[in-house]
Amino acid sequence: MAAKSNLTNMVLCLTAVCLVCSALLGCMYALTKAPIDKANADILKASIGAVLPDGGDISDAREVKVGGQPSEYYVSSNGDEVVAYAIKSTTVGFGGPLTLMVGITPDGNVYNTSVLSHTETPGLGAKCTSDEHFYSQFKGFDPSQKILSVKKDGGDVDAITASTITSRAYSLAVKNAVEAFKTIKGE
Repeated sequence: MAAKSNLTNMVLCLTAVCLVCSALLGCMYALTKAPIDKANADILKASIGAVLPDGGDISDAREVKVGGQPSEYYVSSNGDEVVAYAIKSTTVGFGGPLTLMVGITPDGNVYNTSVLSHTETPGLGAKCTSDEHFYSQFKGFDPSQKILSVKKDGGDVDAITASTITSRAYSLAVKNAVEAFKTIKGE
């Protein structure tokens, strides 16, 4: 005999379905948390290695404000000599947060940059990770000699075609990292 359709039966059925779905979701989160955390740590480690010169021991994360937001940085040193700094910088691009790791040498020059994460439009803003002409212009960038903003805004950075907002956000993230570096150095 089929159950009679009434409010009590509908509420009980919906509650049971919600409990089962919640339990499944919780189990999946528990199963995938460790691998996701490991993958994120591997990405971070690779990005730090990509933006720093070879030959230094990398410190644990240290806290710093980057663009007014709490962030972290790492110091690469060879004995007592600092080789470079890797500073994590996040700004808002066209599609949402754009997070970079920026390597800066002790003289204040940008050694290299690497995108940790972004939500930019595929084929347009996402080119910040694949357009070699764009991201390579930050290698060796001397902010004391050049302006860290896109040419459209009076700076020295060539924007990605049809992605000015992403290019501005990328430049701002690098600029914020340079300012954080100055804070770290006490300038």
